[in-house]
Amino acid sequence: MIDHLGFSVSDYERAKAFYAKALAPLDYSLIMEVTAEQTGHAAAAGFGAGGKPDLWFGAEGAMNKPVHIAITAKDRATVDAFYKAAMAAGGRDNGPPGIRAHYHANYYGAFVLDPDGHNIEAVCHAPE
Repeated sequence: MIDHLGFSVSDYERAKAFYAKALAPLDYSLIMEVTAEQTGHAAAAGFGAGGKPDLWFGAEGAMNKPVHIAITAKDRATVDAFYKAAMAAGGRDNGPPGIRAHYHANYYGAFVLDPDGHNIEAVCHAPE
């Protein structure tokens, strides 16, 4: 089981603003931040739900290759809300909400590229 994951971004403040808006429909919010002095390398922001940060990014700078992160949504309407919020926050479409039957019959997901090109997905596995 994964406890948390992290990646770097090219513009820390821009990323915080994007993720605050894009992840709100998934009940994710900024839980905590740590300073460069605390980490020994760069400031970092931890987003999560229920008071636990499990999605971290740091101000180390742009990565050579983007990452793909999928966050579970409670239902299909939440996937739709994520997509709308992420696009309004400046994300770029990488696959609108819909069934991805090549994964399985109930795989309903939406994909948005963040400002650094990271592929952020909201997915619901439940039947309608």
